[in-house]
Parts: sequence; C-alpha cells; structure tokens
Amino acid sequence: MSASRSPDRALPSPVLYILLSLADEERHGYAIMQEVRARTAGRVVLGPGALYTSLQRALQAGYIVETPAPRGQEPDARGRRSYRLTPAGRRAARRELARLQAVMQMARRARLTPLPEVER
Repeated sequence: MSASRSPDRALPSPVLYILLSLADEERHGYAIMQEVRARTAGRVVLGPGALYTSLQRALQAGYIVETPAPRGQEPDARGRRSYRLTPAGRRAARRELARLQAVMQMARRARLTPLPEVER
C-alpha cells in the first residue's frame, strides 16, 4: 500500500478501523483492538495477527507513526508501542469514507439497502 494509492482503490478494512480509532487520540495496540470492538458494538474484532499486520501497513504508508514515551518517562513496561494518526492518515481515512459514501449512494439508487440487524 502506498500513500499515493488510487482514490478508487479501497483501503483495507482493518487499516480503516485503526485510522478511525486513532482519530481522537494516540493508542497502543491492545487499546486499538478494544476501541475498534467498542466502536463497532463487538461486530468487528481485530485479532493480534490482523492488527499488527495492518499497523505495519499503515506505518509503511505513512498513515500512522509510532510515538515515543513522553520525555522523562520510561517506555511502557510491557513493551507496548503507541501510535498516532498522521495528516496523511487522516486524509486517507477521509478519502475512504468518501468512497464508501459514494458506494452507498449507488446502492440506494439501485434500491439496495443494508440488511436490518436481525437479518445479518
């Protein structure tokens, strides 16, 4: 994945969920997993494999950065790494949300709507 990906090319869902979870504050990996689960009411669960693979993709694309421990503090005793959304990551998330919005508009014109919760 590159920062110059085509606007029509979908951002992988786990990467989008990570970007959304980092939109309001930096978090470490486990906190990202918890945030995604909470924001999706348990419908999306990122396991460690998907999470860390997607974090690496987002880091390589420049969508997130690893944040150092605050000055004067030791890194997390558990070895946790924290991540922060970059301006490029915010733009990528906004592009993906616009793409998804356009898909929903096409679906509405085709008279296709999401299934109700009970039918999923």
